[in-house]
Amino acid sequence: MQNQNQHQPQSQYQDQNSSPKQNLKRNINMGFRVNEEEQQLIRQRMSQTNISNLRAYLLKMAIDGYVINLDLTDVRECSRLLSNISNNINQIAKHANTTGAIYATDMIAIKSYLDEIWEQQNKILRSLAKIVEVK
Repeated sequence: MQNQNQHQPQSQYQDQNSSPKQNLKRNINMGFRVNEEEQQLIRQRMSQTNISNLRAYLLKMAIDGYVINLDLTDVRECSRLLSNISNNINQIAKHANTTGAIYATDMIAIKSYLDEIWEQQNKILRSLAKIVEVK
């Protein structure tokens, strides 16, 4: 009587003691589900690259892609400072139109706000430069 193992053809990539997946270079399966809208967005992004294979694109993005998470605290602070200086300028303009005079203290306050705005803007630009360097 013949052994049953002799009748089963073996793959050229498989020995008797290993499964076919053990001999693959990439032997771990990972997957996820998306809805139609997400699939469309993924395909649109993929079309912006030179990668035409979806699996290759997703693998490339999972390994080499990056997500930018922006901390907009400095931008909000700059907006707040701009709002303050705008209010001060409006008050000074109203006062100047009424009295015909501008006070030195008002001009010093505006200069101070402008200095703060420039400082915030420089913080923002340094943060953006770090993001660009990461690419």
